[in-house]
Amino acid sequence: MTDQPEGRPLPERDTLPPEQAVDRLEALYAEAVLAEREALARFVAGGAPPDAAERARFRYPELRLSWSGGEPPPPVRRAWAKLVEPGTYATTVTQPAAFRPYLLEQLRPLAGEYGAALTVAPGRQEIPYPYVLEAGDELSQGGVSAAALARHFPVPMLSAVGDEVADGLWDFRPGTPRPLALFDAVRVDYSLRRLVHYTGSDWRAVRPWILLTNYQRYVEQFVAWSIAELGRPGSPYVRLVLPGGGSVARGDDPAAAAAMAASAPWQRFQMPAYHLVAADGRDGVSIVNIGVGPSNAKTITDHLAVLRPHCWLMVGHCGGLRASQVIGDYVLAHGYLRRDRILDELVPPEIPLPALAEVQVALQQAAAAVTGDAGEALKRRLRTGTVVTYDDRNWELRWSQERRRINLGRAIAVDMESGTLAAQGYRLRVPYGTLLCVSDKPLHGEIKLPGAATAFYQRAVGEHLAIGLATFDILRGQLGALHSRKLRSFDEPPFR
Repeated sequence: MTDQPEGRPLPERDTLPPEQAVDRLEALYAEAVLAEREALARFVAGGAPPDAAERARFRYPELRLSWSGGEPPPPVRRAWAKLVEPGTYATTVTQPAAFRPYLLEQLRPLAGEYGAALTVAPGRQEIPYPYVLEAGDELSQGGVSAAALARHFPVPMLSAVGDEVADGLWDFRPGTPRPLALFDAVRVDYSLRRLVHYTGSDWRAVRPWILLTNYQRYVEQFVAWSIAELGRPGSPYVRLVLPGGGSVARGDDPAAAAAMAASAPWQRFQMPAYHLVAADGRDGVSIVNIGVGPSNAKTITDHLAVLRPHCWLMVGHCGGLRASQVIGDYVLAHGYLRRDRILDELVPPEIPLPALAEVQVALQQAAAAVTGDAGEALKRRLRTGTVVTYDDRNWELRWSQERRRINLGRAIAVDMESGTLAAQGYRLRVPYGTLLCVSDKPLHGEIKLPGAATAFYQRAVGEHLAIGLATFDILRGQLGALHSRKLRSFDEPPFR
């Protein structure tokens, strides 16, 4: 990414209230995108490339917050929208209209409770030209090469995209702003485009409550439940967005809606996603079939995290490791033995991943409500313990090497995604939880034979999915506690 030279002063800034600050972000971003689109269209049509003055307009807006720290900070219990160190904080912003509710949620308490001053002006970070193309194929009819575009327009530079703030690797230098948010504009734009690529749906459709699964059967149950919800009087949901861009809406004929969902080209996408949208346009539930393995789990959560969801839950299958477990039992993870290795450099294995009390309690309450079990009856079906996550599906072939570690970890279940998803939630400050269903017992000779597996899936998947959805219903009323201080570092950016 090419930035403005450090020595060039930024434009004068007026202090703005939160609503006007976001208005200004939207206006500056729209102006920059329009200017770059017009220059691209002219150049592809054979016209002149942008000169330096025109290219200087292709920049993300920058939001700055200044706090003198003269008065003692207010006693605030929430984990976010807090200031500890006086000074200036800054971040560049993309798609401010789409992120408006989130931005106001952060800025109102910072301005109102701390008296922080907000200013907005064009920043130094240029907008890569692919990120101003809405459909992505607008330049396909021109004869201009990618190399020619790169000579005259900003291009994505992966060397300028990073998670240094989230990973605590940023260096504070006197005279420079501290980070205001975990992700800057170019990092967010990078992930927004990746989400479309992997899930097959517009990033704007992703809801703040996310179910992650490793079996397509959960998706099928989610679609069936969603279509039923759209037909239920009093339902808060109005639309189900499908991979490939299609959707079904409230009032559609259920049979036609089911046929539409069945015909969605989900197989084209590596991690297809479905999004049930609430009437307010903000709430709702998404489900993503992440497939098998920790690499997929890290990839998709790297990108989902820029949307700042309220919670992601892993609902999938696992191998039971204890003789007392029965196929169909549930495992509520309260610890993770991470043998996947994929995040060892970013979140070393010796770093504990805390179980979030609000999520754990909600999962248990939801399980009781859906199954109808309580007390000892619930304990027989739902066991709390450590889940071991491997990057090797054939870990059983190394049982002689792994036996002692599993014993020391007191693990009760094994899978290939949960530890990675929890580590990503911890690392990227997204509340997380895991509820798995025992589908086989590899150490005790109970494997999934075709006939038994079919019966198991038909019985268990619908109930398991219902528990995940009921958990979100519980957590919606606990947002203040859900975004826990357990996920915040001592030098955390103010934004959630």
